[in-house]
Amino acid sequence: MWINEEILEGDFLTLEPLRIEHLSQLKAAVQDGESWKLWFANVPRPEEMSKYVEDAVEASRLGNIAYAVRSKFTNQIVGTTRYYNVDAKNKRAMIGYTWYSSSVRRTPINTECKLLLLKKLFESHDAIAVEFRTHYFNQPSRAAIERLGAKQDGILRHHQIMKDGSIRDTVVYSIVAAEWPAVKCNLLSKFS
Repeated sequence: MWINEEILEGDFLTLEPLRIEHLSQLKAAVQDGESWKLWFANVPRPEEMSKYVEDAVEASRLGNIAYAVRSKFTNQIVGTTRYYNVDAKNKRAMIGYTWYSSSVRRTPINTECKLLLLKKLFESHDAIAVEFRTHYFNQPSRAAIERLGAKQDGILRHHQIMKDGSIRDTVVYSIVAAEWPAVKCNLLSKFS
């Protein structure tokens, strides 16, 4: 596998490789804010969490590493994130399937989470590009991705059929290797 599975540790959080043992805390985390009710987001309902975790753990065996996000403030699991569509041959990966409890939004959690994930890809695995995708109407996600320093590549029109039957236009963003030093400085400056 191109990306090795390991714990990633920061000042505000720990990214733990996702396991079935995280299930009960993930169910509690997703109930804080009820993000599954956002029509433009793909966040699992509490009763779907078991399958969500099982699928993510299985995908991890294929190199798409999923993480439980543990807050160092509370020692609780507050969400998930993962590498997916990992392409070792072309040294690319996507970062996504990210959702957090409402209580940690607008805290350093997301910034540090992305810093750790990007640093691992660019500095340990010599990635040439990292991609992010989100629903066209998910303005909070788009703003968060842009705050990271990612640039919009384009919009995949009528890209996916959502659970509710609506059709999603997907906004594609990326950070390329040459941009990583400036992006890293930008992210680190947010903790000053």
